[in-house]
Amino acid sequence: MSTETPHALQDDAAGAAAERDVPGLVAALYDEAPLALRQRLLNHLLRPVGPLALVAVAAGAFARLLPEGRWSAVQVRLDDVWTFRPEQVLDLARYVQQKAPEMLWGLSDILAANPIVLGTLSGALLLVALRRARRRAGPAPH
Repeated sequence: MSTETPHALQDDAAGAAAERDVPGLVAALYDEAPLALRQRLLNHLLRPVGPLALVAVAAGAFARLLPEGRWSAVQVRLDDVWTFRPEQVLDLARYVQQKAPEMLWGLSDILAANPIVLGTLSGALLLVALRRARRRAGPAPH
């Protein structure tokens, strides 16, 4: 017999749903975030993305970020941020969730550094979902 209250069960179910939809929450936050935060979100999400994925994710929307010379890490400039739509960021976040979920958890540090964003519904929900996912995954390997 469970000792959890119906309210606690409801909160747990809501937390689990938010955890499953972290990419959707990332896209929602991107949609309402200021330009500088959008740039930080994109740069963080693009860390584990290689050149082939840049061309494949979001129907190639991020392909323009490929450097002309030898491959190196991708950097999004402020000018680039205006060209990416929330739907494309959603696709990118889904890709990162599958390839390197720990990169998504790192977004909580970016959010915590932006208290204004935590005042938004999408920012607060995303932070809760990321912290829950990190707790469920256990300690990070050293």
